[in-house]
Amino acid sequence: MDRGDLWAGQREQSRRAVEPLAVRMRPRTLNEFAGQKHILGTGKLLRRMLEADVITSLILHGPPGTGKTTLAELIAQFTKRHFERENASSVGVKRIREILDEAALRLERSGRRTVLFLDEIHRFTKPQQDVLLADVERGILTLVGATTENPLFAVNSALVSRSTLFRLEALSEEDIVDVLRRAIADKERGYGALHLSVDDDALMVWAAKSDGDARRALTALEVATLSLLKDQQQSKSEATGKFDHTALRIDRAAAEDSIQQKAAVYDGTGDEHYNSISAFIKSVRGSDPDAAIYWLARMLDAGEDPRFIARRLAILASEDIGNADPRGIMVAQSAWELLERIGMPEGRIILAQATTYLALAPKSNASYVAIDEALADVKEGRTIAVPVHLRDGNSAPPAPGAGAANGTGYRYSHGDAGAINDQDYLGVEKAYYRPTDRGLERALGERLEELRKLRSAGRSRRPPLSEGNS
Repeated sequence: MDRGDLWAGQREQSRRAVEPLAVRMRPRTLNEFAGQKHILGTGKLLRRMLEADVITSLILHGPPGTGKTTLAELIAQFTKRHFERENASSVGVKRIREILDEAALRLERSGRRTVLFLDEIHRFTKPQQDVLLADVERGILTLVGATTENPLFAVNSALVSRSTLFRLEALSEEDIVDVLRRAIADKERGYGALHLSVDDDALMVWAAKSDGDARRALTALEVATLSLLKDQQQSKSEATGKFDHTALRIDRAAAEDSIQQKAAVYDGTGDEHYNSISAFIKSVRGSDPDAAIYWLARMLDAGEDPRFIARRLAILASEDIGNADPRGIMVAQSAWELLERIGMPEGRIILAQATTYLALAPKSNASYVAIDEALADVKEGRTIAVPVHLRDGNSAPPAPGAGAANGTGYRYSHGDAGAINDQDYLGVEKAYYRPTDRGLERALGERLEELRKLRSAGRSRRPPLSEGNS
């Protein structure tokens, strides 16, 4: 080895010595990449695209720490393409033009294509997009974007329409443990040379508290290991001046001390806002109070506006419970009003009570279906004229020969036994409201069936009406 190679090796060792563990342990191959089997597993779309070398523009979206940047680098490596990395919020049009010119020259001279990785692609501006997209479409370079936002809402529609979207999911606890074990055993990049011992309980603490973020888990391992090394160095034997690396052991307590609970990934107007309220409402609708309480706690802990939750419960009380338990809407209304008066943190108890009640209430969407069907009839042009006997009798009298006056033939219900008669109130046969057999709506359905039979029987006995009469 000549002196130049020796210095290069020393520089590489110095660089690695200051790099964080999470950087050193970045996957070097697709086989080392943790998780994301739904897109990278055998036969899955991204794996197929890579193996066929038909990578087009991609948008990788998902929570932090799921490997979007690393995956982009591995895509370039796997396809043997040059890799350029920029942040969409800071790269200017001039730099984009330079990258395009370099990519075109590289393709012409060596036949090697270029991958341009744009972090925070949701911040890509219209001028930047106009400069880039034409050459992307012509295959001068391959665009790979990354974002923690939902690209369907946050990314320019022109980019979305030209890209294949892949969602990266938070890593499972099993995936996190695998990443940690690899770092513990790796002698070149990790702590394999220390013969480090880590309890299973400690690994599970990091796996749970990292919340699917491999970077956080590796940072916790690094904090615990380096702090133990420092403690050993300070307490080494004065007689020998040595300390025993093989005694390094990380237990649950040490793991707890090396990581904080991750702050909830939550944006009051972003993906997590919509996903969490969706999970909450669907859990209440599905009559699962335990799941509903968890999603309620998740939203409140992340700082969601409790009044927003109360409004959604009020809507659900009519949409999904309705007349199966009419008290549901009263509970929702009371909870909303009390929340406004009392505020937080005590308001959490009020929301929890309303949530559990509504989750356990019998469910019916019959009223919701009824109004939507009626609105559809109205909007589609099947408008029904108000029958003469139901019209306002105080309006102007009809012209001579124009038929009966408004209100003619109306029968006051309270004049009949039980305040019920066989009068027609619509003019056509239509059943919008169809009660379920759940909760109070079972009794309401039986009552409705009696009324419909009575009106139908009365109309069948009634002689045909002459023109102009009702």
